Amino acid sequence: MLGRFGNFTPMLVQNVQQGQQQRGMATLKAISIRLKSVKNIQKITQSMKMVSAAKYSRAERDLRQARPIGEGSQLFYQRAEIAPPEDAKAKLVVAITSDRGLCGACHTSVARQIRTDLSQPGAENIKVICVGDKSRGILRRLYGKHIIMAANEIGRLPPTFTDASKLTAGILSCGYDFASGKIIYNKFKSVVSYTTTEIPIFSLSAVQSAPKLAIYDSLDDEVIQSYLEFSLASMIYYAMKEGACSEQSSRMTAMDNASKNAEEMIGKLTLTFNRTRQAVITRELIEIISGASAL
Repeated sequence: MLGRFGNFTPMLVQNVQQGQQQRGMATLKAISIRLKSVKNIQKITQSMKMVSAAKYSRAERDLRQARPIGEGSQLFYQRAEIAPPEDAKAKLVVAITSDRGLCGACHTSVARQIRTDLSQPGAENIKVICVGDKSRGILRRLYGKHIIMAANEIGRLPPTFTDASKLTAGILSCGYDFASGKIIYNKFKSVVSYTTTEIPIFSLSAVQSAPKLAIYDSLDDEVIQSYLEFSLASMIYYAMKEGACSEQSSRMTAMDNASKNAEEMIGKLTLTFNRTRQAVITRELIEIISGASAL
């Protein structure tokens, strides 16, 4: 009995050693799995940054060509001093976003400005047209009754004037008779900066009552209506180009920051993995030596 009991101590040490070794291996395995997942995420963010950089270069080049179209269309409203009628309450808001995310607060800033307008008194007379699923997804939770139309499949390909023309036709044929409105979009300033801006839009009655409309000769109702349709399409096209350039630059910046954060996390996890492995090895050596001494 004494001999068999004397052999009990090293077996106990061995069982404890195996349990601690398994716990150490489980910890090392968990850290290794997390380290591998973070490295995979870093590869994805770096790839998305490179893709966004290429798309941003094209979007900025297209924006330089689209700016004269949008700015030229706005000069007519400014020089004619067009203002909405005082007794008109019906307003229309066009939100220019896209279907794609991972671009920081690019789409959220547009929705935030619209939410501010819809939270004011008299907001029941404001209707919203969402260009892109991101603005619709943010606004429909609390202000779904204000959305009368939404356009999707935006952002996957560069916007064209044909897309803006189809959207203009949808706005004019939606059945909502608005007196004034605005287009809310992100105006590109630099690679790391954009501002949420708005462009005013007006109805035919508001243009006809403009005080300085007489400076333009030979303007009848048909000509004004045709020009309003063209100018609305031009401003929507310009806003979509500004929004696309701002989105790509914001996504490029966001993916760059995500890659840097992943690199920092990889460094911390590697250090934790090495320390844990060293601790496991040291503990195993101590247990082996203690078991040998006990024998």
